[in-house]
Amino acid sequence: MSKHVVDEAQRCLQCKKPACRKGCPIDTPIPEFINSLLGGDIRASGEMLFRNNPLSVICSLVCPHEKQCEGNCILGKKSNPVHISAIENYISDYSLDIMDLKPKEKLEGNIGIIGAGPAGITIAFILALKGYNITIFEANDRIGGVLRYGIPEFRLPKDILERLKYKLVRLGVTIRPNTLIGPVLTVEDLFRDGFDALFIGTGVWKPKKINIKGESLGHVHYAIDYLKNPEVYDLGEKVCIVGAGNVAMDVARTALRKGAKEVSIMYRKGTEDMPAREYEIQYAKIDGVKFELFKTPVEFTKQGVRYVKTEENNDEGEINNTHNPRGIFECDSVIVSISQGPKANVVSNTKGIEISHYGLVITDEHGRTTREGVFASGDVVTGAKTVVEAVRFSKEVAEVIHQYVAKKYDL
Repeated sequence: MSKHVVDEAQRCLQCKKPACRKGCPIDTPIPEFINSLLGGDIRASGEMLFRNNPLSVICSLVCPHEKQCEGNCILGKKSNPVHISAIENYISDYSLDIMDLKPKEKLEGNIGIIGAGPAGITIAFILALKGYNITIFEANDRIGGVLRYGIPEFRLPKDILERLKYKLVRLGVTIRPNTLIGPVLTVEDLFRDGFDALFIGTGVWKPKKINIKGESLGHVHYAIDYLKNPEVYDLGEKVCIVGAGNVAMDVARTALRKGAKEVSIMYRKGTEDMPAREYEIQYAKIDGVKFELFKTPVEFTKQGVRYVKTEENNDEGEINNTHNPRGIFECDSVIVSISQGPKANVVSNTKGIEISHYGLVITDEHGRTTREGVFASGDVVTGAKTVVEAVRFSKEVAEVIHQYVAKKYDL
């Protein structure tokens, strides 16, 4: 065990009312797992983390800890908070391969999971451990969803997903890759073939257009598409990213790692207004990303991005175009990163599943859709959120699915 992890664990004050735990969306038992680790029982500590959060090994890497557990650590008020994420990652990574996961009993009931992203994987683990027959339908060739196709390797090593897949298979979960539910196989087909309940966790994979002239040109791309497989893109030497969220930072840093000589982020406001985490912005700067601030794109051309300068109205906080003449930011490629929404593959081919005007699946507070026996959670319900939020909601939905199916069989 690295000295850093031991030192950090020993710094924990074991607060009677731990603010760190209160700051965690999924109520991770932080003092308890640290105490178990220091007591010499890393296996118990790892199982504690997994039972609370099947994606603990991932959340320990990608959560905004500075706003959650670590941001609420009492030590952070006067010095540095305990590096909880590093401790959690060490324990979860160590424990993942050695945990002996088995269902306590074998239950009747077949449950189909559409989409193997954070929500789907969480649901699969929880219900498989209860003893249900689980089949995952994944449109891509591998599981992970946004974890695999939306988060770069340098932030989340993909071998973690292969290890999670191995655990799912050992639990008896059937994974059917390259299977898009909706256009060919439908929800009605799945119910016909004996599934008692279905879960939709298909995420948000439809990029949002910026709706300006030139968006269809060959050197203009979308962030969520680029991150799926950056190797197939020839961006040239100079790249402009439009948008300043966490995804934009991932795209910019990835482009530099894939050979771009100069990568800039264009944003209509200042640094303090960027929606990306401060942590991500700092890393982007360290990696060499440049920032073109107070500029709003109005047209994409073969030469680059035509923009107008903007200024902030200090009284109302609104952004207004100034009377300055338009400029052009020359670049070889443009990547639009201003948000994304859900695709309609499932809902457009299924009767009875209502969606919002944003295309998101409508559910009650427990994940029940408007179609009997169909449940949903994750980004396809909430829009793009954090991984831990998807896990939190999915834990609740998994219990509701269990109750629904158990009632069918009087379990």
